Amino acid sequence: MNRVLGPTKVAMLITDIGFLLYWAAAFARLIPPDLAYKDYTNPILSDWNFSFVALDLAASATGLASLCRVSGSRTLMTVSLTLTSTAGLQAIAFWALRGDFSVLWWVPNLFLLLFPLPALVTLTCTATPPGRTAD
Repeated sequence: MNRVLGPTKVAMLITDIGFLLYWAAAFARLIPPDLAYKDYTNPILSDWNFSFVALDLAASATGLASLCRVSGSRTLMTVSLTLTSTAGLQAIAFWALRGDFSVLWWVPNLFLLLFPLPALVTLTCTATPPGRTAD
């Protein structure tokens, strides 16, 4: 197993399960407001947060599928890691624009933004030429 992709697969598994747990807790309203992001009870901010559901669940579904499959796993992994990094970037950009710097929300979102990058470089730089299969 590639020295970059091996640890990435572990991080993906934890992240993808984390996405599912986070959204289950969010939908069940289990996150206490004092642990939530600033203006958690504001309907506009709540809508903004829930706008990530499709992105996060797509990242989770493709990530978990890539870990369970042999055929097509590189493509699924690339899609999942791209979606995960995008989710982190969007959240960090939003919090930066608002001037809201909470370690509780920045650290996980910086993780989402950054952990996929080495694997994405590896996956794209070692891509199989057209007409050949890598999976």
